[in-house]
Amino acid sequence: MSPSNIDPNLRSWVDIPEHSDFPIQNLPFGIYSTGDTPRRVCTAIGDYVADLQILSEHGFFEDLELESGIFEQATLNAFIGQGLSKTRAVRQRLADIMDDDLEEWDASELRTFFLIPQSEVTLHLPLAIGDYTDFYSSLEHATNVGSLFRGKDNALMPNWRHLPVGYHGRSSSIVVSGTEIAHPSGQYLPEGAEHPVFGPSQRLDFELETAFVVGRNSTMGQPVSTDEANDYIFGMVLFNDWSARDIQRWEYQPLGPFLGKSFASAISPWVVTMDALSSFRCDGPEQEPEVLPYLKLPDSSSYDIHLEAILETPDGKRMSLCQTNHKHLYWRMVQQLAHQTSNGCNVRIGDLYASGTISGPDPGSFGSLLELTQNGTRPITLPDGSKRTFLGEGDTIILKGYCEGNGIRIGFGECRSTIVAT
Repeated sequence: MSPSNIDPNLRSWVDIPEHSDFPIQNLPFGIYSTGDTPRRVCTAIGDYVADLQILSEHGFFEDLELESGIFEQATLNAFIGQGLSKTRAVRQRLADIMDDDLEEWDASELRTFFLIPQSEVTLHLPLAIGDYTDFYSSLEHATNVGSLFRGKDNALMPNWRHLPVGYHGRSSSIVVSGTEIAHPSGQYLPEGAEHPVFGPSQRLDFELETAFVVGRNSTMGQPVSTDEANDYIFGMVLFNDWSARDIQRWEYQPLGPFLGKSFASAISPWVVTMDALSSFRCDGPEQEPEVLPYLKLPDSSSYDIHLEAILETPDGKRMSLCQTNHKHLYWRMVQQLAHQTSNGCNVRIGDLYASGTISGPDPGSFGSLLELTQNGTRPITLPDGSKRTFLGEGDTIILKGYCEGNGIRIGFGECRSTIVAT
């Protein structure tokens, strides 16, 4: 067994439902609180959260030489900053504690004091996010959007196949799953009009994405190579980059996304470690033409992560809007990080790097309503017969993601957001 990976045959004494996102092989990290407990570090196991501070107080991590009070923090940044060797040791110790074959500790006593049902806790934004970059890394998405606005013969901009296109987003408005999203207003040009207006967006959209979390600081002026990049990526979350398409279309030239994006983005509360995902690495799309040397891929660097976006209407009816996969991404995470730092830009613990909308090769795998409805020209019919082109107040978008194979499912939980009136 690799020191970075929990034995795939391990079973836990914790009751874990079938198809749970959180078996003992996952053990992601997050931040929780209750009415009596302030925010602190936890992990997920089945339908429970495990309080790491309580375990620490009882001496379970005493030999790991962790910084005092490391689990009493309101974000994961300090814990991640202990370094990969320490966070790996904590995750492995958690697996030892919850191993069905444990001998050193009495499971009947353990289960009574550090496990809390997830239904009884509040999960919080797990990170203090200093900087956030959103990439545009799906060939299918870029081609679909380019075709809608520039025609199929001019779908991709000349630079797209040569570098991971991205922009620096607004980290202050990144929120955790469950946070309500105020319907944004802005300036836009109505169809056929000569003059812009200001008002609520008429083309509110979701974007099905993932994002990776930076796990160590880099030095300003020193690029991070694709060979080194994996050492800087701590884990991943689901990411919904909310978009007001009408505001975006009016404002984005010549400098790119601004108010049409910065009103909100949402992430799932659990940071799933790259160690937990390591068994699901795979090859991604072939890159043509050959990339420049600093973007050369060292090995299989895509991940087989099944992704889904679900619409829940105000009356509670649900419909799957799309299903896609992380492995469709043309530009890989290691290339995104290498490109971000190629000019000497430094990265810091807790920085977030989003993939951009992840679309697949067929219409059922398109990761935004902009694509699914062909810019509003082909409405989606819901089970009750109503139609949607874009989203309105009371609509909820739920993102889900998981890897599955050899009897193990490693999931992210969900990223849920509801649109409300301002």
